[in-house]
Amino acid sequence: MTAQTSTTRTSPAPVRFPHDFVWGMATASYQIEGAVAEDGRTPSIWDTFSHLPGAVLNDDTGDVACEHYHRMPSDVALLADLGATSYRFSVAWPRVRPDAGPVNAAGLAFYDRLVDQLLSHGIAPWLTLYHWDLPQVLEDAGGWTNRDTAHRFVEYAVSVHEALGDRVPTWTTLNEPWCSAFLGYTAGHHAPGRQEGAAGLVAGHHLLLAHGLATQELRSRGADRLGLSLNLTVPDPSDPDDPADVDAARRIDGLHNRFFLDPIFRGSYPADVLEDTAGRTWQDRPWLDVVRDGDLDAIAAPIDVLGVNYYHGNEVSGHPRTDVVGVGADHPARVAHSPFPGSEHVTFPSRGLPLTAMGWEIQPEGLHRLLRRLHDDYPHLPIYLTETGAAFDDRLDDDGRVHDPDRIAFLDAYLRAVHDAIEEGVDVRGFFQWSFCDNFEWAFGYAKRFGLVHVDYATQRRTPKSSAHWYAGLARTGTLPAPPAADD
Repeated sequence: MTAQTSTTRTSPAPVRFPHDFVWGMATASYQIEGAVAEDGRTPSIWDTFSHLPGAVLNDDTGDVACEHYHRMPSDVALLADLGATSYRFSVAWPRVRPDAGPVNAAGLAFYDRLVDQLLSHGIAPWLTLYHWDLPQVLEDAGGWTNRDTAHRFVEYAVSVHEALGDRVPTWTTLNEPWCSAFLGYTAGHHAPGRQEGAAGLVAGHHLLLAHGLATQELRSRGADRLGLSLNLTVPDPSDPDDPADVDAARRIDGLHNRFFLDPIFRGSYPADVLEDTAGRTWQDRPWLDVVRDGDLDAIAAPIDVLGVNYYHGNEVSGHPRTDVVGVGADHPARVAHSPFPGSEHVTFPSRGLPLTAMGWEIQPEGLHRLLRRLHDDYPHLPIYLTETGAAFDDRLDDDGRVHDPDRIAFLDAYLRAVHDAIEEGVDVRGFFQWSFCDNFEWAFGYAKRFGLVHVDYATQRRTPKSSAHWYAGLARTGTLPAPPAADD
């Protein structure tokens, strides 16, 4: 879709962030590494899924991606040149423990070298253990609908921590379990591509259990900065005076936000979510039967930081609507299923806001409200924006540069929302731009570009975009400059 530049800004003045604010960039293993069959790595669910005809736009795969596995030292040097003070990366489970078996020294050595390279450039490593590349052999045994997968995850987490725990300060267990559970097992838009209704609820519980058990185990081994990254939304009723729309907003808040926040911070699933999903069964039994004694205590193991991934909120309606905007990760070549079991009737009308190339609304004020809501409703923890960013139709110009003023305007608006929240007492300590470089964008393949750095996939040439230079200046000064006039 055509990018628009009329992003609303909350203030025209320069603003300064705290001196110790973290300025990061983020990636994920399957999206950039390539080398999917090298040094002992075995298939993940995304290797399998991306090779299914029609599963990914243009039948793209992550087989080569950005060749980061072979270009890692120069990529880290580029991160340093662009002023990153922290780098959020994920470890590929099937590279470290192929087929969920014994530790693969060659695969683990890659991340050992990566951490050393980051530290040598003064960049703090921020490690994510699971960014969706489940070993295929575990999916063959049921994947996240199989309780045993949570225990295999703990084994894997311990293996990584034993190798890197002396140098990596921050450990994220899971990235966006909502996507893993509901896009992967209910909607089928993401790997493993299952469209099995309540399977997403079961997978969501086992993902949370994996998080809790791994948190307990790593804590016992000396880790003291543990957390996870949740992709959260801000659902607004289309008509605040219409009970059906108000109920729709409650339902989406429940399944998208509180299904994860409440077990982690309150040790229980929300009562209204359990009521909404009470009729959903898994293997001919109520889905809630998978929750065993002690599970919620484990899930509520204390964490030290909360990662928040936010791209946009949504207007929601309890009525059929045709004027809808993008919500999940479906593409036109794949049949869409609702990722919300028990609330499949909810629709997502357009508000007429500017859109990114993903068809997602640009809504910085939603980020401000989300941060305030977390501060007001949940225990106060340091919050890091572990992902936000935007895809636009970036192209190399004749001058060999990539000019992306829309991305700069997007980041300016979202960062001003963060600064406003900080000024109001919300403890936000860092911002990770998604993403460092263009990469394999899951179900959209290589059709969508989120990077600060342009990647020519034919040559693997990296070209920092104008937003990269803008972000580098911000990272070095901590000051968000006044935005240019609209006609500049």
